[in-house]
Amino acid sequence: MDITHNGKIIKGVGGLYTVRLDGTAEHGGEHRVLCRAKGGFRHSHITPLVGDRVTVQLDTDTAKATDADLRRDGGGAVIRDILPRTNALIRPPMANLDILFVTLAAASPAPILSTVDKLISIAEYHKIEPVIVVTKADLDERTAQELSTLYAKAGFDTFVVGADDGGCLSPLAAYLNTRLTGGRTAAFAGASGIGKSTLMNRLFPSLSLSTNDVSHKTERGRHTTRHVELFALSHTEDTAYIADTPGFSLLDFDRFDFFALEDLPDTMREFAPHLGHCRYTKCSHTAEDGCAVLEAVKRGEITRSRHDSFCEMYGVLRNKKKW
Repeated sequence: MDITHNGKIIKGVGGLYTVRLDGTAEHGGEHRVLCRAKGGFRHSHITPLVGDRVTVQLDTDTAKATDADLRRDGGGAVIRDILPRTNALIRPPMANLDILFVTLAAASPAPILSTVDKLISIAEYHKIEPVIVVTKADLDERTAQELSTLYAKAGFDTFVVGADDGGCLSPLAAYLNTRLTGGRTAAFAGASGIGKSTLMNRLFPSLSLSTNDVSHKTERGRHTTRHVELFALSHTEDTAYIADTPGFSLLDFDRFDFFALEDLPDTMREFAPHLGHCRYTKCSHTAEDGCAVLEAVKRGEITRSRHDSFCEMYGVLRNKKKW
């Protein structure tokens, strides 16, 4: 007789999903199963994502097995249902995310702010709290502080960290201790080579994530992390999770359907006090006379780089084909 269990997908590679089952941590440790998704998902164009809450159907032997005894081909267990999601991202491919640590380096590689701002807007649209982390401050302290000031002015919690351990991690660690609780899930995301895995190893030494250097020739990072994986921060039932994600060099609005043009202004939180106060009802906030947003840019209330990113996203979404 088959047995069903609810759980959380913590890893997915090549059609095999690792699920941490509910209720097992209270009885002598975690129980994880390797499973495949039922064929109906594929026919319905549904893909299970890391972070999904799922119902898994187990045969009797699999239900009784220890982690070491599980079949490595996913046999004996199948994901039968995906429970309702609070959100889902295309890149990084995750579901049910609460906090996104948008990570950028002060140098090596130099930050591309339009890419950073796209990731922030995607998080804002999906009601995920973006937190800005500037790494490699030891390489360019001035730029690190400028970036921190830029995003703090826009209304984000912002942290600056360097290579040394001179207390620079303490504010970020304190934030994690107070905000990453009660089953919440957070991810570190950003461009390749900015030091996400190194930072996570310093914050959570038990993770032992692999790291790599930036190519001196291209100034681009090598993709150390190949897939999204969630790491439980305790063995309790209501543990919080932290995720490392693959690095990327760009976010393609033409290819990926993140959100529509009309949603864009609401993804720029510093625009909020000025929306609805423009001369024209259908103001694009890009070039019109009497635009309250543009006036705020001129006064320095909205930074020029953030508005430049908005205009870039506006241009791409405006020309995006509906289909």
